[in-house]
Amino acid sequence: MQNKPHSIQPANRLQQVTEYYFSRKLKEVARLNAEGLDIISLAIGSPDMPPSPQTIETLCAVAHDANAHGYQPTMGTPELRKAMSDFYRRWYGVDLDPQTEIQPLIGSKEGILHTTLAFVNPGEQVLVPNPGYPTYTSLSKLLGAEVVNYDLKETDGWQPDFDQLENMDLSRVRLMWTNYPNMPTGGAARRKTYERLVSFSQNHGIVVVNDNPYSFILNDHPLSLLQVDGAKECCIEFNSMSKSHNMPGWRVGLCASNAQFIQWILKVKSNIDSGTFRGIQLAAAEAYKNSEEWHREANITTYHRRRQLAEQIMKTLHCEYDPNQVGMFLWGKIPAHYANAEELTERVLHEARVFITPGFIFGTNGERYIRISLCAKDERIKEALQRIKKHFIYEV
Repeated sequence: MQNKPHSIQPANRLQQVTEYYFSRKLKEVARLNAEGLDIISLAIGSPDMPPSPQTIETLCAVAHDANAHGYQPTMGTPELRKAMSDFYRRWYGVDLDPQTEIQPLIGSKEGILHTTLAFVNPGEQVLVPNPGYPTYTSLSKLLGAEVVNYDLKETDGWQPDFDQLENMDLSRVRLMWTNYPNMPTGGAARRKTYERLVSFSQNHGIVVVNDNPYSFILNDHPLSLLQVDGAKECCIEFNSMSKSHNMPGWRVGLCASNAQFIQWILKVKSNIDSGTFRGIQLAAAEAYKNSEEWHREANITTYHRRRQLAEQIMKTLHCEYDPNQVGMFLWGKIPAHYANAEELTERVLHEARVFITPGFIFGTNGERYIRISLCAKDERIKEALQRIKKHFIYEV
């Protein structure tokens, strides 16, 4: 009997998104590596350093406990919630009730999903920065929300243009995504911006969600949106251990807000997943106690050293950059003779065998920018610099 072609089709929502850029591109990089080309990746923000020793020791100790391997509460263990509350009080001066105003997350991507499901009906709108983290857009589309972009521009220090926002039709907007310190641009968090975001939220009944995983990286004065009076009543903040504690694979983050918002998000989360392994939760609680010296060495000293090398790469590629950027990336504007950023990044990949990120993946306002990750050993960044110098230093 002749086989008939399959007639099964995927859900219509898959037409709204494409495969994540890094998911697709890393397949190509893996193929090139398999061919022996030794690609140096300066593309993804995955810290290459380990967590603190006591974090790892706690994980190992709990893993040996025969009673620690059962299901855990979706709302997180009391130890982890208290550690998160203590962390916000210690570093940001923000008081959060560990029982009602904090929800541990399996990373910020999960939080984006749960928060959108909790607040946005299909067909309603969300405000997404351009440029911005692609998951704000892709998850919104998968969940049936309409994405409305708002511009971030270099001339404004990559801060929101509130005049532009006030002139938009906001009648169907339910959420606004913000991300300071900003990724991909390195724009710093500003107290004035946070104050205006809270006022904007209060005036329009829009929940502002600030994604805040980069506040410790190359930054001596971490800020939180929740430091602003009234923010907790109308805003939400995500934070993550991936960047600040060298724990990207552990998938531990948090959501902080008022008790009602947290309860709505937990209502969604409890129907989707179960609690994280107890060993990870207790080890994360220990990591939140890391000393100031640990954070300075991991989050400032090391990245400062690597940042100087990344700046030399930018100069070699004749890209312009703001030296006041913070975070674990360096964002630079490409020379005028390139048609777009991908033209440059593809040359760097195939000629110098270095993988860097074209800014178009973050939105149309990133089309003439590239991003270099600082998440590679110093020796590898130095090797990348030498390779790029060999091919690009004499170009204009």
